[in-house]
Amino acid sequence: MPTASRTSRTTPWYDEGEEPDYRFSLANERTFLAWFRTGLALMAASLAVAQFAAPHARGTTGAVLGAVLAAVGALLCTTAYFRWRAVQRAMRSSRWPHWPPPRRPTPAPGWRG
Repeated sequence: MPTASRTSRTTPWYDEGEEPDYRFSLANERTFLAWFRTGLALMAASLAVAQFAAPHARGTTGAVLGAVLAAVGALLCTTAYFRWRAVQRAMRSSRWPHWPPPRRPTPAPGWRG
């Protein structure tokens, strides 16, 4: 089976479009890191629950709670990466739904400030 050469592959997402304003890229990265940090904290909590749960809860309850926390943490880390990549790709190609940022909302009719 022939192998495709590097030149025939599609362009990687990080080479598409133009580089967005660095402030938006940094904000997207900070959001990714916050979600990733939260996922890691959930995984650490799962270990703590499994290790330090009360002796009567150490059986099934501690193991189930630990497994649920670990699964949610792993899912959060994975989702954070794919969300970060999707937002980066959308910003590079100017397809972001809120790109440019939304304007100031208008007050409801009849509302007086």
